[in-house]
Amino acid sequence: MNIPESQFPRIVVVGGGFAGVNLLKSLKNKPVQVVLLDKRNYHTFQPLLYQVSSSGLEPDSIAYPLRKIINKSDNIFFRLAEVLSISAENNSIETSIGNLTYDYLVLATGTKTNYFGNSDVETFSMPMKTVPQALNIRSLILQNLEKATIAKSVEERHAFLNFVIVGGGPTGVELAGAIAELKNNIVPKDYHDLNAEDMQIHLLEGSERLLPPMSKHASEKAMEFLDKLGVQIHCNTFVKNYDGKKVETNTDLELESETLIWAAGVTGNPVKGLASESLMERTNRYSVNTYNQVENYPNIFALGDIAYMETKAYPKGHPQVAQPAIQQGQLFAKNILKLIANKPMKEFKYSDKGSMATIGRNKAVVDLGALKFAGFFAWFVWMFIHLMALVGFRNRVVVFFNWTYNYINFDKAARLIIRPFNKLNK
Repeated sequence: MNIPESQFPRIVVVGGGFAGVNLLKSLKNKPVQVVLLDKRNYHTFQPLLYQVSSSGLEPDSIAYPLRKIINKSDNIFFRLAEVLSISAENNSIETSIGNLTYDYLVLATGTKTNYFGNSDVETFSMPMKTVPQALNIRSLILQNLEKATIAKSVEERHAFLNFVIVGGGPTGVELAGAIAELKNNIVPKDYHDLNAEDMQIHLLEGSERLLPPMSKHASEKAMEFLDKLGVQIHCNTFVKNYDGKKVETNTDLELESETLIWAAGVTGNPVKGLASESLMERTNRYSVNTYNQVENYPNIFALGDIAYMETKAYPKGHPQVAQPAIQQGQLFAKNILKLIANKPMKEFKYSDKGSMATIGRNKAVVDLGALKFAGFFAWFVWMFIHLMALVGFRNRVVVFFNWTYNYINFDKAARLIIRPFNKLNK
């Protein structure tokens, strides 16, 4: 790997997500050698992936080069690689570009899409966890609109114009709202030979209400906003099968659709090699203590979505969202320096910043403790927080400009089929 020898302890970090990036920022020019490994050379701001999928933003607005984050840090090295396995007894890891030893290993590998064992859904549905996947969805949506204009039958046209989103959490709700705005604002102007009313958006949620982790007020307002946008909501509805053409559910609902977007859940993305008792079987997350140490491995740590930390306030682990990862990354940077200096570490205590979701133009819901609000002000708060959370000044400027342009013109300017998508080659 061509990593130089160092007099300082070597910390290997796997994953450049929210936890990994915040850890790196806090370890710049500290008396440690840090090696970041990731199979992509950029950090993805996942909360805005749905806007790439729905043609609102280009991918370079929400992605940021990892090397640019560390380019002023002589003690941090990046290698483009996939970690294949861990050899804890040898303090080493195997990667796609070679092996590397470590003094401390930090796993921040995040999550992957959970299909709950349904192989057909995994084969034919569209996940949205990465930038390439978001671009695939964008291309498929636009391609299906084009195909609808030349469909030979009404049934075929309706299949191309039926968009099914599975999962009524923040991702599913936000994507449903964004596609509904595409239908209401873009299709009537761009596709004169289509009836926009033929385009249907179905949102399927397995529980009794949308946004289950949020308040009942947020759920009710989200349903109200989506209903006004024309989204058809189906609660207590599970997908039993999808063959690329027909969606079968646990109810009488059957939908002919060429597009099923899967936002129904995630599971941990662990690395092979650690003992099975260190991994929570149900969630695929590493069991860690309040210092983020992986169970039975004193020099291996897990941060963010891959870490399962039981506390009195969170008996089922912390929510798999950005804030726990950010806070764990920042605290662990201080803790690892204390550990190296033989000083006591500080226990992690999550500070809940609240939950929010946007449903579209002037429509959002926010839960901040006992304070719950919805509508334009919630939408403004959502935009401000997400804008400030983006990595890089350029990204903030570009996103702000795009949002302003889209707001004034009721437009989604990134509706380009740059890379045509074929479901058979998924």
